[in-house]
Amino acid sequence: MSRRAVLATAAAAIAAPRLSLAQGAKVMRFIPQIDLSTIDPHGSLAYVTRGHSQMVFDTLYGLDSDFKPQPQMVEGHVVENDGRLWTLTLRPGLLWHDGETVTARDCVASIRRWSKRDALGGALMAATEELSAPDDRRIVFRLKKPFPLLPEALGKVSSPMPAMMPERLANTDPFKQMTEMVGSGPFRFLANERIPGSRNVYVRFDRYVPRADGKADWLAGPKVVNFDRVEWTTIPDAATKVAAVLQGEQDWWENPTHDLIPLLRKDRKVKLDVINPTGAVNMMRLNHLQAPFDKPEGRQALLHAFSQTDFMQAIVGDDAAMYHVPHGIFCPNTPMASEAGLEPLMGPRNYDKARQLLKQSGYAGQKVAMLVATDYAQFKAIGEVAADAMAKIGINVDFVATDWGTMLQRRSNKGPIDQGGWSCFNTGWEGADHMDPSNHYAARGNGNDPSAWPGWCVDQPLEDLRNAWFDAPDLAAQQKICRDLQVRAMQVVPSVPVGQFIQPTAYRTNVSGVSKGFPVFWGVKKA
Repeated sequence: MSRRAVLATAAAAIAAPRLSLAQGAKVMRFIPQIDLSTIDPHGSLAYVTRGHSQMVFDTLYGLDSDFKPQPQMVEGHVVENDGRLWTLTLRPGLLWHDGETVTARDCVASIRRWSKRDALGGALMAATEELSAPDDRRIVFRLKKPFPLLPEALGKVSSPMPAMMPERLANTDPFKQMTEMVGSGPFRFLANERIPGSRNVYVRFDRYVPRADGKADWLAGPKVVNFDRVEWTTIPDAATKVAAVLQGEQDWWENPTHDLIPLLRKDRKVKLDVINPTGAVNMMRLNHLQAPFDKPEGRQALLHAFSQTDFMQAIVGDDAAMYHVPHGIFCPNTPMASEAGLEPLMGPRNYDKARQLLKQSGYAGQKVAMLVATDYAQFKAIGEVAADAMAKIGINVDFVATDWGTMLQRRSNKGPIDQGGWSCFNTGWEGADHMDPSNHYAARGNGNDPSAWPGWCVDQPLEDLRNAWFDAPDLAAQQKICRDLQVRAMQVVPSVPVGQFIQPTAYRTNVSGVSKGFPVFWGVKKA
């Protein structure tokens, strides 16, 4: 598609007159990856919810770009009793957006709510004998056994983020959506300006006090805000997005589609930047309650039918530098990654083997409902490649094209397909979420738990291996456990990994200070 064609296609959508804003460079206009359908920071695994939550809420610790936790809301901590007693002390002067003082009681209630929805938080609380707030500034963990990952857990980057909120909000049932947004983060959410499916607006919290020490690095250190206002604009059409960036109507597009990257690269006023070196790891999640994926043979059939290369090339094209295969359970090129157990995903596809396994599962041609969020370009591409491969081995695919928000709602339905249930859906994660088993939802076997990720895989050996990883004495022991976990996952198949690709972000060259990781809006400036 030529630049002229893209601009012509999008002209009507961005032809509204540009207003002369008094704020000038103090307004940042951002195109998020998808519409913000859930605003509860503990209530969704969606990255757009995580991004929104990082604006409004703060965390006790913040991870830097090396994924190392640094004190954020806490002044510091003291560890005693051979690692079984942690005392965290809050920074003085922290305020909620309603003007009330942040207290340790608020944080204890927030930790309890978050831990009921989060895998790593759940592991932390399982190791905790008592969590208390002896006074307004101290949070005390008395542990059953040492849990060295405590700061990592309380500052984790993945969804759901460990957002701190007032006690009255933290007392909301964790499995019900919280709608009032009162945090202590650097931005306030303007609910009255929200237009679902179109716009979300944030304004600088003028009583936010950044840390006085530390290096500003991603989620760590001083969060200095240089904008009075940040506007998130949801634009479904990729051509409209690229035109908005090229014409300066938008300052930053979070995840440009790969087919339009050459167009952006030609414009000297646009910078393409890979701020997340761990990329995007993608998968098909299988519903273990629905045939043929209720049997391991039905799930294993897909390992022999799917070509990870086909999936990745459908997303990024033929440039092998932009994707990695074979891709297993863990993020490629990180310490826990290996090729153990990945033989079914490597080499030529074996459709005969896939058909044989499918027959062994007892599959008799039932409709298989694949949920495809077509407003995510990569998930649409994965769905199209998957549907073709599944048809080749005799699966009756119902390609359910929907939007991301609707898919999130439907995937919670455990019922049969004719009652709104589903068989599989396509999704992806940042590679940072799959660097180890601690927060890896897609490799869990806890399908009977209320907090289990949709798909409901039940497998105690997977859980045992994950739990053993927390107690491993060194890196070599951790790596062996992860190799064993991956081998087991290729037998049980909670999900089918389909490859990792690199996702650049695009912003105007008058924007500076963009940090590594996912997009944040402190430390960023606009000339």
